[in-house]
Amino acid sequence: MSVKILGKSDSFYDVYERRPGTNKKQTHYCPGCGHGILHKLIGEALNDYQVAEKTVFVSPVGCSVFAYYYFNAGNFQAAHGRAPAVATGIKRSLPESIVISYQGDGDLAAIGGNEILHAANRGEALTVFFVNNAIYGMTGGQMAPTTLIGQKTTTTPYGRTVANEGFPIKMAEIIASLESPVYVERVMLADTRSINAARKAVRKGIKNQIEKKGFSFIEVLSTCPTGWKMTAPQAEEWIKSTLVKNFPLGVYKDIAEQVEPLNLAKNLASLERVPRFLGLVQDRLELDTSKMKLGEEIDQEIKIAGFGGQGVLSLGVWLSEIGMREDLKVSWIPSYGPEMRGGTANCHVKLSRSNIGSPLVTQPTILIAMNRPSLEKFEDDVIEGGAIIWDNSLIDVAPKRSDIRNIPIPSTQIAKELGNTKISNVVVLGVLAGFTDFLDPDVVQRVLPIIFKKKHLLEINLKAFQKGLELGRDLKN
Repeated sequence: MSVKILGKSDSFYDVYERRPGTNKKQTHYCPGCGHGILHKLIGEALNDYQVAEKTVFVSPVGCSVFAYYYFNAGNFQAAHGRAPAVATGIKRSLPESIVISYQGDGDLAAIGGNEILHAANRGEALTVFFVNNAIYGMTGGQMAPTTLIGQKTTTTPYGRTVANEGFPIKMAEIIASLESPVYVERVMLADTRSINAARKAVRKGIKNQIEKKGFSFIEVLSTCPTGWKMTAPQAEEWIKSTLVKNFPLGVYKDIAEQVEPLNLAKNLASLERVPRFLGLVQDRLELDTSKMKLGEEIDQEIKIAGFGGQGVLSLGVWLSEIGMREDLKVSWIPSYGPEMRGGTANCHVKLSRSNIGSPLVTQPTILIAMNRPSLEKFEDDVIEGGAIIWDNSLIDVAPKRSDIRNIPIPSTQIAKELGNTKISNVVVLGVLAGFTDFLDPDVVQRVLPIIFKKKHLLEINLKAFQKGLELGRDLKN
């Protein structure tokens, strides 16, 4: 006798390890939020079509960004409004992938308005899910381009007016007016009937991409009980009584059956041209990887953190550059506040002989802390048996853990003695090359002239590297 077990789609992680906090089983969304329902519909479709393994989500700023917590698929985070541009690059480089741009109204219709129009106008083979709740839900409930006339928000306390803010933007109608999109529909998430209609639209948008039919755009009227200051049932009723009157449901364009599948190979640049695009042809080093002094197994996940202006991000870039010269797989991703110089900054670096699935470093094998706030913030993330390299000329406390390798180095003091505190990151690079087996000092010294092209900069940075290298070798012995 067969037994049907109801549960999450296989397109979701069983446990949401990427989600911060202790509760890794539940989503972070507010009660009554429509994001969770839409996630469910997308996950079911990916599972039924068996394409989750080759699906890539592109999520920008806003509540939509957290899709990467939940979907067992590829994920890229884009800058605010830039998801269509990032999605275009991914689809053109990986034409057989299923690329989903998942955006909110404050993101897509405001700062991203230009991006979505041009992606749609080019007919990029993407599926775009546009979550319209008529408000900036994540950042405090401000007015969005889709906020209704008379609707009160934190930035329109007396209600939106035509004279002051203009009319709400109707994105489905605008996208449908372009020639290239093959499918545009607006649905809502307000009751069982409307959710079933949304399910069909979600599946059609994804199926169009599977069949290489071009650009699909699904606008989803969704609840935001917190931003609207309503209960979940009240929010559902408000969609049906008010929001839908301003944003009528329906299929605005559907020519998918009338168009031929796209030849996506035409969008690919030849492999011979890629190195030139990336600037790798110039200053190319001919290195014999068989003679490099590297460990047999290399799988390093490094987090570098400090104040903006300490060269934190640059050190990450250099490690990636050196790793490429060593014929390793590499990734680098920055994270910094708007203050830049003087503000906090950190970056994630991965070096491996194997393919890298995600550039995010959540449990570093090595933490490089350039200031005390960074040490205190990230110390607990380091894996057991990992290492913490910290600048004890700036940090007046030591790591509390006893299950990691504790490596204090006076990098800023050494740099000061050499004449420039800005080269303290190169001292750290030397220490890494001295005590680890994933950086070959000879390769590093051959890469430094490419990084520092001016003679006076190269000379002082070579000195900084040598000082760090000697210190690293002493630590190793």
